Amino acid sequence: MLHHVEINISDLNRSREFWGWLLTELGYHPYQEWDSGISWKQGATYLVFVQTEERFLSHPYHRRRTGLNHLAFHATSRQQVDDMASELKRKGIAVLYEDKYPNAGGPGHYAVFFEDPDRIKVELVAPDHE
Repeated sequence: MLHHVEINISDLNRSREFWGWLLTELGYHPYQEWDSGISWKQGATYLVFVQTEERFLSHPYHRRRTGLNHLAFHATSRQQVDDMASELKRKGIAVLYEDKYPNAGGPGHYAVFFEDPDRIKVELVAPDHE
């Protein structure tokens, strides 16, 4: 079981707004908060977001470089994926691969893909059994 993931972000306030909304929708609750970071927890696993130090901000994140490619979360249903896709659009957050939605991950893979404020790709995946 995964204990936690810590992600450095470029703007704590933007990330707090984005991730706070998303993780709350997915059943996480606020866990820790300090001057340069915040975390949300569900069960035994938590996600931590920490403000990148100024001296490291000149090299922005890109998922094609070595390191994290994306985070994928379990949805409770296809309806939750569809509701999330609608809410993302309402909030002005682009849905990636929209022309292939909801099967951009391949046949039988029902998901929505989008990016956080630092362009970290996020995926919400419906259960296989639907």
